[in-house]
Amino acid sequence: MAGRRRLAAGLVIVIGSMLLLFAVPPSYFVAATFVSTSCMIAAAYALGALGARRPLPRPLLLGLASAALLYAIFYAGAWAVSTYHPFGITSASETSIYSLISSPGNPVYLQVLVLLFDSAGFEAFFRGVLQRRLSARFGLLAAPAVALLDAAIHVATLNPLWVGATFVTDLVWGLTCHYGKGVQSSFASHFLWDVAIFVLRPIT
Repeated sequence: MAGRRRLAAGLVIVIGSMLLLFAVPPSYFVAATFVSTSCMIAAAYALGALGARRPLPRPLLLGLASAALLYAIFYAGAWAVSTYHPFGITSASETSIYSLISSPGNPVYLQVLVLLFDSAGFEAFFRGVLQRRLSARFGLLAAPAVALLDAAIHVATLNPLWVGATFVTDLVWGLTCHYGKGVQSSFASHFLWDVAIFVLRPIT
């Protein structure tokens, strides 16, 4: 019972921090991201999901392959959005997301640092806590369940492209975590994909 209460408290804190992140003016988005992801890391630590682990080649290679696959999916998706405008969605929706992190006012080192925290926070809590606990009962179905939860939270952004992108990325990272048997692989995928798509080669 106490474990469930701690999990519920952690979930409330994480969701609250994410809703705050989506509500602040764009100029405060980076600072709010550090706050929100720090809440995720703290909650994951309090729930026993963090521990020192030696990086292993196989999970890291799986993470690299997963990030490359996800980048290819988004490349194709960006082409489809710009060509067909499904449900009235345009490339302006993509630009609004990129601008929050990759604006000219944010130096590259700050962009990479916020993406590192983003990857660590989301993977520690959503995969390391939620998916790990759900996997014990639901197995592989835990990955889409957690992806759906994260996408539902992102409805607060009022950006349907962001909601859809969240579900796709979380699903891929959830499957990467499942088959990589831990968050090392999903963290590697998340961070590499973040840096590729926000810093090195944005898709717009």
